[in-house]
Amino acid sequence: GNRSRGRSVLIASERNYVQSNDRVIAMVGVNDLMIIDTEDALLIAHRDQAQSVKLVVDQLRLQQHPCTDLHLTVQRPWGSYTVLEDAADCKVKRLIVKPGQVLSLQRHQRRSEHWTVVSGSAKVRVGDATFLLHRNESVFVPMQTLHRLENPTDQDIALIEVQCGDYFGEDDIERLEDRYGRC
Repeated sequence: GNRSRGRSVLIASERNYVQSNDRVIAMVGVNDLMIIDTEDALLIAHRDQAQSVKLVVDQLRLQQHPCTDLHLTVQRPWGSYTVLEDAADCKVKRLIVKPGQVLSLQRHQRRSEHWTVVSGSAKVRVGDATFLLHRNESVFVPMQTLHRLENPTDQDIALIEVQCGDYFGEDDIERLEDRYGRC
């Protein structure tokens, strides 16, 4: 039979393994395949070649493809973020902050940020002001301004972060306080 994780439609297909996070995978008349669809890449291989996946990764490294080092969803001590768009003029992320967790007190030299809460309530510090942001509320964080995000609740909170500037690397973070020892 077939094994499937995620959404799939398998017609006249046997001995396949299908894994998908978001998209529906449809297979018609194929046998003995392994299909793994992630945010970063789509792998299609014969089941007998499962051990050859390392060769694919090696080839991508030779091509210096960013998916070997950078992933769209990144785990952090406070939760995770998923990059929704990474363009020359902006970067858009979906942040998930776990209950009771707090991001570092930080500032950026080369970008500003806009935060919009999509679920839950966030405790926000921007400059010297600290306040709560609720669902469908937003705040602007100017370049070079101290800021911090915290989840004071007992449920995950989700925010959309839009970064504007001329550089969006994770090394444009000056941390002044961090409960995870990253200063």
